[in-house]
Amino acid sequence: MSSPAPARAARPHHRREPSEVTAPSEGGDFAALGVPAELCRALADQSIHTPFPIQVASLPDSLAGRDVLGRGRTGSGKTVAFAVPVVAALAASNRKREPRRPRAMVLVPTRELANQVAAVFHPLANAMGLRVTTIYGGVGQRPQEMALRSGVDIVIACPGRLEDLIGQRHCELDRVEVTVLDEADHLADLGFLPTVRKLLDRTPQKCQRLLFSATLDNGVDQVVARYLHNPVTHAVDPVDAPQEETTHHVLTVNEGEKNAVVMDLAAGHGPTLLFTRTKHGAKKLALRLSASGISAVELHGNLSQAARERNLAAFSRGSARVLVATDIAARGIHVDGIALVVHVDPPAEPKAFLHRSGRTARAGASGVVVTLANESQSRDMRKMTRDAGISPILTRVGPGHALLHDLAGPTAPRSAHVPQPRAITSVTERPAAPGGARSKSSGPQKGRRSWQRNARGANR
Repeated sequence: MSSPAPARAARPHHRREPSEVTAPSEGGDFAALGVPAELCRALADQSIHTPFPIQVASLPDSLAGRDVLGRGRTGSGKTVAFAVPVVAALAASNRKREPRRPRAMVLVPTRELANQVAAVFHPLANAMGLRVTTIYGGVGQRPQEMALRSGVDIVIACPGRLEDLIGQRHCELDRVEVTVLDEADHLADLGFLPTVRKLLDRTPQKCQRLLFSATLDNGVDQVVARYLHNPVTHAVDPVDAPQEETTHHVLTVNEGEKNAVVMDLAAGHGPTLLFTRTKHGAKKLALRLSASGISAVELHGNLSQAARERNLAAFSRGSARVLVATDIAARGIHVDGIALVVHVDPPAEPKAFLHRSGRTARAGASGVVVTLANESQSRDMRKMTRDAGISPILTRVGPGHALLHDLAGPTAPRSAHVPQPRAITSVTERPAAPGGARSKSSGPQKGRRSWQRNARGANR
């Protein structure tokens, strides 16, 4: 719809004037913030005792039923910040569960994020006797239809598949009490905002709305203005604020020696995430690492959903130590303890650089980010890091350089690029669609547009 939605009726609780609040430091406990005792116990059972700054700042408002705009990078604790008030609100309302009519809707940009968000919701929902289901494309929709028909309280969905199910009359949103947009700027980057607006228009005007985003660009600000009623804004670690716990290196390499340098960096013993520009590049590098005895898996849009989940699980549990990914892993993917992020192919712009780099040094941990650049890319990298507010350590390296050993970890072999006995076979899968494995894009911007188109289709 193009016309603005009518103003929503005032809610019975008191609302603050619009404001932006910088979160205080960590401290206190969840009970002091107003979290119900059952949810405090469910959090404690997961060893979650001390709230993060975004939770300290936003929970009193969201638990009171106010609309909240949370601004901060991924890894700042936003999922718990919205999962707790969603579950608490549904438990307090005590409305009857109805077939095909969920009571809360959480919209996310990718399948992987949907599963990670669901993992946070499940123990909280179980504590309150609520049902949760995920809805996304790339898998058969029959189980999703059956879950909706049996009645669920909370749907965690990618917009495209949810819109499809609504069009097929498997779901209605007229009983939704709380809506959440997670990674709203990434939803915008993938072109999902028109669908998001259609879905929000189907929800009751009086329902509570929570929106979490690193930035307010690409139309996110218009969603805030149209759908959030007098929101209280809490800003923690915006995406354009570099992480103090991260050490950045830009390594200048000769193009002919780049593969060997990547092998050296990937040969450590800590979890390592390598970013490539294309899906074909990710697949090729993962196979090369595996052939050299380095346990590696790939993650990109050409894999089936089952392969994506299997590879991400292998990396998360440590059976694969290296994940080679396109920008599909730059947002919303959380794996504990990633020690090293390597931009094998530099990203196209500062925002992507910061999102990729944000996969390490999460939740107060430290991390190292390495960007590889040849001579022709050096000037662009200087500008990108300057625009990102980063002051990297600049070094020219070749295979076997001592710095590569130090960055990879103290137990990494110095000559990792020399083939070694094969230890663990890479968990990989051929592209789901014939002929879709090789990217024909020749430049960063064209590759980015191609990835955006593929991501939109993959997450329907």
